[in-house]
Amino acid sequence: MPQVTVVGHDGGGFGAAAGAALARATLVAGGERHLSGLDVSAECLVMGPVAPVVARVAAHDGDAVVLASGDPGFFGIVAALRRAGIEPVVIPAVSSVAAAFARAGLPWDDALVVSAHGRDRVDAPARRHDPFSWTLEVPMATSSVHANGSSGPHGGGLRRAVNVCRAYPKVAVLTAPGSGPAELGAALAGWERTLVVAERLGTPQERLVTVEAAQAHTAGWADPNVVLVLDPTRPDVRPGPGWIAGAGPGPAGWALPEAAYAHRDSMITKAEVRAYVLARLGPRIGDLVWDVGAGSGSVAVECARFGAAVLAVERDPAALPLITANTAGLGVRLVAGDAPGCLAGLPEPDAVFVGGGGPPVLAACAARRPSRLVTAVAGVERVGPALAVLSAAGYRAEGVQLQAARLSVLPDGAHRLAATNPVFVVSGELP
Repeated sequence: MPQVTVVGHDGGGFGAAAGAALARATLVAGGERHLSGLDVSAECLVMGPVAPVVARVAAHDGDAVVLASGDPGFFGIVAALRRAGIEPVVIPAVSSVAAAFARAGLPWDDALVVSAHGRDRVDAPARRHDPFSWTLEVPMATSSVHANGSSGPHGGGLRRAVNVCRAYPKVAVLTAPGSGPAELGAALAGWERTLVVAERLGTPQERLVTVEAAQAHTAGWADPNVVLVLDPTRPDVRPGPGWIAGAGPGPAGWALPEAAYAHRDSMITKAEVRAYVLARLGPRIGDLVWDVGAGSGSVAVECARFGAAVLAVERDPAALPLITANTAGLGVRLVAGDAPGCLAGLPEPDAVFVGGGGPPVLAACAARRPSRLVTAVAGVERVGPALAVLSAAGYRAEGVQLQAARLSVLPDGAHRLAATNPVFVVSGELP
């Protein structure tokens, strides 16, 4: 029965198993640099768009070898072959991410790995995943990122990769032409990040450059490369032995009690309201959430604990130290200013919570088209205008009144119900 073997190639020679597979193969596919100088009698197929090559390999009546770079099972060709019904034998090399962290002398079990390729839709065709691999089907001319971190119509991959870099202290980014170190540096304006750019790993032109995000934006970079994005304000070493790679298991709970936060005169979104607000915002890894009128920053904290990148916007100078204290170590960026004016230069949000400012602020946030938009108001008269703003902006709008009665202990040990003030939560979702 014909066998397809995928061989990861790191620029050196081939091992015994890879050599035997190449000797048996009647079809060998790979990038130009993989096939260059290869001494085989088989038909050689230069990789361009992946789909036709995968189809050709699937239809081939004989043994085939697909040459890839690094570990082809890590954001590589193995997934595309398996989707086509092929069960390949895989002979991996060291992945570009592992090589980049090794060159930098850093552990990476606590790092997130993201792809900066354009993928707004789940079924969007992938581009080159491993920096040493071939270019796949989506032309990068359709993807752009602006200096404020927003992205063009097909820039979803870069946008979400940037949001992960905003939220986490250690991230490896698999890049592509048009979504590389310069674009990452531009999008990270306002966040203190150091970039370690590993160019052309495994070749004589290999280079490792450490640069601040702002400098990366103005420099020239050689493809292929992989970028390590590091937050110098947060330690890069876990306090003890880890048990799970990447982001960790997530928060043990949410809707933290008010006592968990520094706040003034109970001016804080109550836990029961926060629980519902979180359900409507749906913060997740790869999202950017705005908390506008952040107050104590409690909603910002909850969203950051779920893995989202967060901007906390607040105009009251007295509240700023409270937000700073409450968000310490979470990577939340504080924006001191008066909304809606201060929102103009901020990167595009995926979800927004408006804690104050009324219809003008809500309308300004809706104009930025976040997928989910939530506001909490105390007065019933404010519900109608909020619903009207969301509906006029094309959101599916709804509202709910929340009121909790908490158990309170009496002097004799019995309990009574202590009512919290009712709050109206108005939310909208784009169709």
